[in-house]
Amino acid sequence: MLDLLITGARLADGTGAPLRPADVGALDGRVVLLPPSAPSHRGHAPVPSPQGYAPGSSPQGYASGAPRQRHAPDAGSRPDPRARVVLDGAGMVVAPGFIDVHTHSDAASLFGPEFAELAAAPVRMGVTTEICGNCGSSLFPALPERLEELSRSSRTSFGGRVAIFRDFAGFAEAHAGAPRANHLASLVGHGTLRAGVVGYEDRAASPYELDVMCGLLGDALAAGAAGLSTGLIYTPGTYGGTDEVVALASVAARYGRPYVTHLRDEMARVEEALEEAAEIARRSGAALHVSHHKTAGRHAWGRTERTLARLAELRAGGMDVTCDVYPYTAGSTSLSAMLPPWANDGGTSALLERLRDPAQRARMRRAIAEGVPGWENTVGNGGWDLISVASAVGHRELEGRTIASLGGDPVDAAAELLLAEGGQVTIISHSMREDDVRRVLAAEFTMIGSDGVPKPGRPHPRIAGTFPRVLGHYAREEGLLSLEAAVHKMTGMAAGRFGLAGRGVVRDGAHADLVVFDPAAIADAATYADPLLPPRGLAAVVVAGETAVTGGEPTGATPGGIVTP
Repeated sequence: MLDLLITGARLADGTGAPLRPADVGALDGRVVLLPPSAPSHRGHAPVPSPQGYAPGSSPQGYASGAPRQRHAPDAGSRPDPRARVVLDGAGMVVAPGFIDVHTHSDAASLFGPEFAELAAAPVRMGVTTEICGNCGSSLFPALPERLEELSRSSRTSFGGRVAIFRDFAGFAEAHAGAPRANHLASLVGHGTLRAGVVGYEDRAASPYELDVMCGLLGDALAAGAAGLSTGLIYTPGTYGGTDEVVALASVAARYGRPYVTHLRDEMARVEEALEEAAEIARRSGAALHVSHHKTAGRHAWGRTERTLARLAELRAGGMDVTCDVYPYTAGSTSLSAMLPPWANDGGTSALLERLRDPAQRARMRRAIAEGVPGWENTVGNGGWDLISVASAVGHRELEGRTIASLGGDPVDAAAELLLAEGGQVTIISHSMREDDVRRVLAAEFTMIGSDGVPKPGRPHPRIAGTFPRVLGHYAREEGLLSLEAAVHKMTGMAAGRFGLAGRGVVRDGAHADLVVFDPAAIADAATYADPLLPPRGLAAVVVAGETAVTGGEPTGATPGGIVTP
């Protein structure tokens, strides 16, 4: 007898193939694919409906149809003898669980109950596997003598102080003791690796230090890390030159893992930064994946026409290169990243000392106004009026407000807030244009990544809305891509890029990570004002054969764990 059976749904199998009817079962955490059943085999006891509508109703005129679930025969029902639990998926689509290729959920499940709602947001939108360690920030590896220093700075990246681990094994062991609803894979962050060997200073790594970095990276990849990431606008990663990254990416190439990069510039110099990434891939032999591809800021709007053409040209020339995108025109990062790189030289404590010095503030103000060679300069490309506070745990009354609205000189306002919060402030930057987002989303080599940042306050709504937004707004409403193509970007394409065998597809023997949704109703509900609202039309999420979400609500099941290529 199967552990679970979904009957009467249409199957989007993750390959991009057309929808087809099928019954999908799970046994011991693996998929059992069956021919579509007759109506008499369906269960009868309803589960809670997908968020936002009740069984028998329909939002905005769309067809309704919440799945029905039966655990055991009851009076008047005709049990299906094939499974212990049956979900009636009539009117629904069943798909592989979504794979979020770009998250910052490295520590969310380690923080305990206070982060429970944040940690649950991805699985509530259908994400059964998250890939963390992005933008150069991961929870490992580091030399033992550097661990305490890195832990002190961890709040900036992860939303709370957390241990940094010597190696991948320590990271995996910590997560084994912290129950989670979905799976997690991790890249090795170049910034963490550099800080863990060189420290936070603005200088080149010595040949010996680079050898140590390569050794730690190789050990992590051998143990199960999914690739190498860089965040070349962030300190200390930005202090590393092209040759340093080539050396590290060469290690990733030896293990068959991708080089995943937040480009050195996504604004005025985005094309130059893309060429640097291509050079790194070419010289190292590593596959290239460009994170959250965008051309942000008024000086770069429209340039996706050229960057996407360049990516297509590289692919045609034989380079293995892909990218990901989130379906919003605003990004999110740390407030300290709005300051020139030299301001962060030496880490958070050094930054705070500079912010206390009026002369240093004046220097920062000039740098933002005039620019610094090689620096992205988000504020200079947009303005403080486009940057709002997302997380400031000691000043919740400021969350949602722009820096420009705080009063006085905006550099002073930003400096005072950073000082009051110990440097730990997250912002949302409204810096992109819709036509660029659509263009990247539609490209055949693009997959989906939320770039979710699970920090208290008002996080970017992408943490709770990315995947339903692609399916609902861009696929169904806008017709930008088919449902099958959208699901492929979220599943099979993602699994292939990161070597997650048996995931991202629905076929016999695959991992039983599944999503059941109403294609006529699936939609994001999260907003900038209320960013953790769960989506509408998502009926059930199955992880390792167990129902983790039903009717939009977590069941309390924690079948997730660390997964490796």
